[in-house]
Formats: sequence, C-alpha cells, structure tokens
Amino acid sequence: MNNLPKECSQLYNVTFSALLGCGLSQLQSDTLGVHLPIFTRFRNSADKRSFITAGAGAGIASVFRAPIGGLLFTLEEVSSFWDIRLAWQTFFCCLMATFTTDLLSSSLSGFVYRGHFGFFEAEKRIIFWVKNLLDMNVLAFIPTILLGMLGGLLGALFVSLNIKINKLRMQFFNSIPKLYLRKTSKLLETVLILVCTTTVTVYLPYFFPCTPVMSVRNYQLRNNSGIINQFKREISQYSCSSSTWVGPDGVRYSNQTFNQAAALLVENGKQGITYLFKRGTHEEFGYASLCTALAFYFILSCWTAGSAVASGLVIPMLYTGALYGRIIGLILVSIFGVQTNEYGAWIDPGLFAAIGAASFFSGVSRLTISLTVIMVEITNDVQSLLLIMLAVMVAKMVGDLFNASLYSSFLKLKCIPYLDVEPFVRHRRKWLNLELFSARDVMEPGVQVLHLKENIASLARLLASTSHGGFPVVCRPKPDHAEVFQGTIKRLELCMLLENEHIFEPETNDESFSSSPLSYEKITVEKLPNLSRLTMLLNRYTTDPRYQQLFINLEPYINKSAMSIQAHFSLQRTYIIFRTLGLRHLTVVDPQNRVVGVITRKDLMPFPLEERLRLQLAPQSPDAASGIWLERQKTSAETGDFC
Repeated sequence: MNNLPKECSQLYNVTFSALLGCGLSQLQSDTLGVHLPIFTRFRNSADKRSFITAGAGAGIASVFRAPIGGLLFTLEEVSSFWDIRLAWQTFFCCLMATFTTDLLSSSLSGFVYRGHFGFFEAEKRIIFWVKNLLDMNVLAFIPTILLGMLGGLLGALFVSLNIKINKLRMQFFNSIPKLYLRKTSKLLETVLILVCTTTVTVYLPYFFPCTPVMSVRNYQLRNNSGIINQFKREISQYSCSSSTWVGPDGVRYSNQTFNQAAALLVENGKQGITYLFKRGTHEEFGYASLCTALAFYFILSCWTAGSAVASGLVIPMLYTGALYGRIIGLILVSIFGVQTNEYGAWIDPGLFAAIGAASFFSGVSRLTISLTVIMVEITNDVQSLLLIMLAVMVAKMVGDLFNASLYSSFLKLKCIPYLDVEPFVRHRRKWLNLELFSARDVMEPGVQVLHLKENIASLARLLASTSHGGFPVVCRPKPDHAEVFQGTIKRLELCMLLENEHIFEPETNDESFSSSPLSYEKITVEKLPNLSRLTMLLNRYTTDPRYQQLFINLEPYINKSAMSIQAHFSLQRTYIIFRTLGLRHLTVVDPQNRVVGVITRKDLMPFPLEERLRLQLAPQSPDAASGIWLERQKTSAETGDFC
C-alpha cells in the first residue's frame, strides 16, 4: 500500500513467525544440509502444528503489543486442535514475544540506540493510543449497529472483488508458458502498483484546498505555542503555508493550514489511523477528503491483496473501516452538532472511526473474540468495549450471509484442502442434514490394499503408478477367512523401506521373517531425501525378474491404531472425527471388517461433498451419476471453482 511502514506487514509478520516456529522446532535444514541431533522428539506432525500455532500467536502479540489478542487469535483462527496444554504454551510464547518487542523498542529506534533501556512508554507501546475516553450512552448502539451492517456488506464486497481479481491474475499468469516471463510479469505488476500508488498519493491532494488549523483547533492554539509546534509536526502541511503573529491583546495567533487529503494519503497508514481515531477532532476532516481516501484505499487494497507486493492487509482494513466510520460520525455531528456536555460526548467521529475499523476488519476476516481484544489492546479504549463487540458481531453475521472470510476464500482459491469447523451443504437452496447420510455416500470405492507380506515388484509398480499418500493393510486371520483390515501405512514409509534391500526375503510358507525390522526413526521422514534415487529403484524393482521372488514383511511398520469406521456410519460424525483428529485418510469397512473404501480430506471439501450428495439424491442409475460427477469435475476445473 501507499508508502506504508513496517507496521503494514502484520499478515506477513504472522506468516514469518509461524514459519519461524516451525523451523526452530525442527532444527534442521535440507537446503543448508544441517541436521542437528537435538529436538528430534518434536519432529512429528502434531508438535510441528503446535509450534506453528504458537509462532502465529507470537507474531500477532509482537506486532500489536497484544499478548491476549495473539492467544485468542490462535484459538479462533489458527489451531484446529486445542487443549489446555497448547493454551498455556501459546500464552507464554505471546508473553515473551511482547516483552521482547517492548524491551528492544524501549531503547532502539531502528538500529540506533537512544537510551532508556527497559523504560516502556505508554504512548509508544500502545499503537493507536486513545487518550480521551468518552462516557457512553445507550443511543450509541444505534449507529454502532449501522456500522456493523456496513462493515459486513463492504467486507463481503471486498472479499468478492478480491477473489475475482485474483482469479483473473492466476489465469493470466498461468497462460504464460515460460517461467521467467511469468516471474517478470509479477514483478511488472508490483511496479505498476507502485507507480499508481505514488502518482495518486502525490498529485491527488493538489485538488484539495488548505484548511486553516485555527478553525479546527482554535481552542488549543490560543496562548500555547508548544501545542502549535506539536500539531505542526503531527499534520502533513504538504504545500500549505503557515505563519504566526502576536495580536494587540498579546495572544499568539496562527494561520497554520494543512491539506486534509495529504494527511490521509501522503502520511503512512499508522499515522493516518491515529489521526482518525483521535477524539475531540469533530471537524478536522471533511466529507470530500474522507470519501476520496476511502475509495482509494478500498480499490487499491482489492488490487494489492494477493499480488507479489508484501504489503499486508491489516493496516488497509483498519484504515478503510476508520474512514467510513468517521464519515458516519461526521454525519451525526452535522445533525446534532458538536456536543460539549457529558451526555452527548459520545457523538465523536474518532469513536466511530475505531468502531468502523473493527467492523470492516471483522467483515473481511470474520474474526470476533480475538479482534475485540486486539482493538482494545491497541487503542486502550476499554470504555467502548461493548460497542466494538456489537459492531464485530453484526459485521460477521452480515458478511456470512454472502460469502466466507477472505482467508478461507484464499484457501479455496489456492486449492488447499482446509476443512471448516462444521460442514454446510446445500441442495436446492436448502441445507442438508448430514446425519441422514452415511460414510458410504462420499467414500472412494475400489481401494488398492496391501498385505502383511507384500511382493517387492508389485509394491514398486503400485508406488510408481499411483500418488496416494497411504494404503490400508489387510490380512487373512485364517486361510478360509476373508481379508480384514489390520492398519495403514504411509507412502513415505513404504518408499523408505524399499531403499533397504537387506530386509527383502524370498517367499516362505510360514509368516515369520528372519531379518530384524528397521527402527521407527529411520523410516519416519517428512519428505524423501533423494527422489531421483527412489525413481531409479522403483524402475529396477519392476523390471528385474529377481524381485518377483522377493517379499517384505510390513507388519512391524503399519499403524495398527489407525482409525476406521463402518460404511453406515453417520456422515456428520465422520466429518467431525476426520477434522478433530487431523486425519489424512480414513478407512471405511463393512460389518465383517473388510475394506470397502477410503475417505480423504478432498472428499470432505465443500464442492465434492455437495456434488456427491446431490448425486445420491438424484433418481438415476449409478453409471449416469458417475458420468455427471466426472463431467462436473471437468467443468469446474476449467472454470477454476474446484481443484
């Protein structure tokens, strides 16, 4: 965004903090070739998710100086698996992140030491400090509800426009065949954004007149040259002149002027939000400057979000909401006038700017609890807590009527299989009750299974011809019994086993194998160390006749605690189990414990879930239903609605 400082990159700070938490917990790097022997107990998916959660909370706590807000953000938005142990760990991480940031900021300005180490100044610690708290009136809830509705509508519009822009951006970049041209195009887009932003912010204020400061803060500028100089430093003069003189009565007067549009556009985002949140400045900004800045920020934010510009979204969202919130406050001042008594002091544009900022933030992100706490922590305005809560709730409810949050929409656009807390499926404009459906309705039949004693050549052909992340393992309890489910084994574990030929043995009549099994640490990896070597091995195993007679015993390596459900199990509860346990695949069995299907994360995504249930409700043959399903997959993939 337009010349925004480092405070504008909150979203990227959170992303970096999450990546930092993930990396530090592993203490290894394939790029640098570093694999330290310590912290090996954390090298698993569950602990890695916990460190990512704590890192994201620390990023929020550090940027906003909001440790409680960071904790609640991870609870509300980041973590899918929450318990009290993770809660206090994240709380401690947010505490240390905020303390470290405050400690360094107390004495360092950039890389320059300025002294006063360990002295936490409230004005510098609280980002948008509101010094003058106002007495509230029950009438303030009426414009607050209006701001909440406006935040929900504008937030939904922002999400819709931004997703359409990003779809066009992706289609355009994907149409460029050469990689270097694609990267060059992304760079040229960022240059274009920079040129447009600079041009608008520099030249647009020329069309706005200079506003005399005396007419704005006459009560502050009389007999106080210190306040004049302070205000002169705060407000961007742009091309406006100023002069002071002493009148016949001995009072110092000033005709200092400033440009309203320049104060909102040329200044950085943090300073602009501080102007808008300031109390007692009823007529400091007019309708023209506020509406112009609102249109500029809204349009440019829609264009910038999702591009290669590392600008962030937090400051633009707060700024956009503060602008229309101040417009609503200015309308109230125009109707009721500047109220000086304590019962009408709530009619303040600065108050409604803060409420508007919270409402638009909620309308875009659909955050509620954490956003309310963050707004209180960054403004220190506890008095307007109820108003912020109301605006946030109304904005979320209104926004949810139209679309999902921006981050959820990005996940869907990027084809990332993220499962919502609750499944919502519509058919003919009605919500379906998933308790009336079973796991059989969405499972993938025709599963390729493995046996406890598996042929090397067959296993190599299976891995070379499929890309499945895991396989069910079956066995026969007795020779005359059917094959029953025993557990699962991951693709990576199979690949690591095939790299150790000394565990291969010829076929025997009994089930025993003489070779000792490999250790758990040796076969458990996050990714393959040498993909080209594995490809060569698979090719050799499938073509060399010797491996037709060799077998591998999978029993020591399978996960015998793998979850499985009956085919008639409730689809609603299947979804909850899958998401709560963080599964990658769920095996479906019949009453005799025979494998009949498997459910993956993509089978429970909204679009395929809706399509499969729609086919279940359609009165037609299975072959016709399968044809319609494949045709809809093809059409949706072409339009970019489904991956």
